[in-house]
Amino acid sequence: MDKSFSVGLDIGTTKIVAMVGKKNKFNKVNVIGVGKSQSLGVHRGVVNNITQTIQSIKIAIREAQNKSNIQISEVAVGIAGQHIRSLQHSDYITRENPDKVIDENDIDKLIDQVYKLVMLPGEEIIHVLPQDFKVDGQSEIKEPIGMYGSRLEANFHIVVGQVSSIRNIGKCIKSSGLEMGDITLEPLASSDAVLSDEEKEAGVALIDIGGGTTDVAIFKDRIIKHTAVIPFGGNVITEDIKEGCSIIGDQAEQLKIKFGSAWPGENKDSDIVSIPGLRGRDPKEISLKTLSKIINARIVEIIEQAYLEIKNYGHEDSKKKLIAGIVLTGGGSQLRHLKQLTEYVTGMDTRIGFPGEHLSGDSNKFNPIYSTAVGLLMKAIEKDSEEEFNLINTAEKDLVNHDRKTILSKWGEGFKKFIDNVDNTIDN
Repeated sequence: MDKSFSVGLDIGTTKIVAMVGKKNKFNKVNVIGVGKSQSLGVHRGVVNNITQTIQSIKIAIREAQNKSNIQISEVAVGIAGQHIRSLQHSDYITRENPDKVIDENDIDKLIDQVYKLVMLPGEEIIHVLPQDFKVDGQSEIKEPIGMYGSRLEANFHIVVGQVSSIRNIGKCIKSSGLEMGDITLEPLASSDAVLSDEEKEAGVALIDIGGGTTDVAIFKDRIIKHTAVIPFGGNVITEDIKEGCSIIGDQAEQLKIKFGSAWPGENKDSDIVSIPGLRGRDPKEISLKTLSKIINARIVEIIEQAYLEIKNYGHEDSKKKLIAGIVLTGGGSQLRHLKQLTEYVTGMDTRIGFPGEHLSGDSNKFNPIYSTAVGLLMKAIEKDSEEEFNLINTAEKDLVNHDRKTILSKWGEGFKKFIDNVDNTIDN
């Protein structure tokens, strides 16, 4: 594989997307090839058919290779699903040499200690993310390296998942003839693609409405503060339309996309659309107001669940207030009038997040459906760039700056380490 290019692989409930690209001289991402296939073996973000998932991955990879003329061997993969949960935890270590300044080894020791916490049967800690630190009682420290102190404490955001679900993803990647170069929680990938640093600083909630799940990621002071997975998304809306209008699934999906609205008041009683009948039967007339009422009932439930996560984080506390409001992305965010409905339900400023900000001009055509794939590609490019930089600068070491890793790059490193450990059991 040409190392100047990177690949992101989004394994979703409704689609699988492989995206190939690299950064240009203006530090923008240039996408040179996209492969897309129907996802047949994934339900609510979790692989439930290994064979079908492998086939779907291969189709997407093959199309991306043909469009980019690049042979793909390594991918950055996203992970989500209803098996993912998060919790907050505080822990500390007593340093053996308080006369020396705190360094990365001290932080790693504290993180490793948290990894040893016992979770529920079948679950494993897949990442430990420091929020803030405390040194000898001094609180709200963002970066303790270089400070003196005997007691190092930290608040952590811990991500937990089912070992079997994660192992199945690794199995699908390997059986598709690929290597997993990096792995990232999908809401974090999407956030990289659609959120600005200013929004993350001010406080913002990303709501990524996918086909099978709705992912929530909350940032404050540029740190991920809360994540959650709501176990339903756009597919449930399609099912509601199918049952409520007595039509087949494909017709329900097309109705949702072409005529659906989250706001019933926008439609008149006289607004009617005709659906072709099955095998010679008479066409079926559907009221668009009825359609919008069906959609509204479910999308309000999704937004209320996401808003509950925002309140659980503590948004109503003045110190935790999300000044930048809500950013909606994912395929479900394209529903008409969803922005207005979200503002009505939550009382928070809302915008639709497009992944175009970080893309070069000729790549600026991607809608929110591709937010996760763009974010994964950005993660892959970042990782590949760090590896190249490290190879060039292996001889340069410095106490504070040598090979410094950001908290989020440590996040990916810890996540990948977990996957590697799980992968070792796949072939056994």
